[in-house]
Amino acid sequence: MVDIVKVGLKVIQDEIKALEMVKKKIGPHFEKAVKLIYNSKGKVIVTGMGKSGIIAKKIAATLTSTGTPAFYLNPAEGSHGDLGNILRDDVVIALSKSGETDEIVRILPYLKRFNISLISITSRPHAVISKNSNVVLNMGVENEACPLNLAPTCSSTAQLVIGDAIAVALLKLKKFTKEDFALFHPGGLLSKKLLKVKDLMHIGNQLPLVNERATMRDVIHTIIDKRFGVAIIVDGQKKLKGVIVDGDLKRILLKTENIMDKKASEFMTKEPKTISEDEFVARALQIMEGKITSLLIINEEDQPKGLLHIHDILKAGIY
Repeated sequence: MVDIVKVGLKVIQDEIKALEMVKKKIGPHFEKAVKLIYNSKGKVIVTGMGKSGIIAKKIAATLTSTGTPAFYLNPAEGSHGDLGNILRDDVVIALSKSGETDEIVRILPYLKRFNISLISITSRPHAVISKNSNVVLNMGVENEACPLNLAPTCSSTAQLVIGDAIAVALLKLKKFTKEDFALFHPGGLLSKKLLKVKDLMHIGNQLPLVNERATMRDVIHTIIDKRFGVAIIVDGQKKLKGVIVDGDLKRILLKTENIMDKKASEFMTKEPKTISEDEFVARALQIMEGKITSLLIINEEDQPKGLLHIHDILKAGIY
């Protein structure tokens, strides 16, 4: 009877051993490969067949999302017209455990003819593809976790890890930041977390500004017209003096008669909550804490520069 857990653990252990072997192979050749890509003026084309092709797609995707333009090329399609996508300044990364993959071997003359740099990831440094490479990354994996030693398991894991190592090394060299990552992932959760206040705030004529000497009638009109539920009270130099929110109006109406002709300055809340335009929106949400719906952004002269409303944050998908 098959001990399923035991089989699973053995596969994992076999792949760990393979990665230990890969770890020992990382050295000058790896550095040369990374620098070759870093110094190139073109893009990276990652190629491979079968399971290596699937890993090649993932490596290309990781490179692209971390600041190194890359795409996957099916080498079989390459021989039927797709080689036109490879330009002189590009770098090709070829994945082949055997170093003899026919479809990749067939595109070698094209790479040689146009002097296109080739990095191979293989277990056979003296194979055909390896001999035609500018840099050979020998992963050293001969045996698979598959008991038949046929299905790519250890080798595909090794290829994936080497690809990740290349991508992260390039990321470090390029000083790629969280903000850069978010720029390439506008639909992702990380991108939303890294949104800045200035990315969402309302500015200019959108702001519900009211002079402190204006009447409460003007305040109410402004709150209704601008639809933010708040009026920003400023002085003659447009410096921030306070705010009046629609919740305040309800309380004022209950306590005070004939408010329409009274001055805004009599009822405003002084020293309202503000935030820097360079703060993360997530921080703005934390300040609001369910108690306030708007935050003000002021400039160096204490003049209102922008307004961030809770609805803007929720629309951006930040909760």
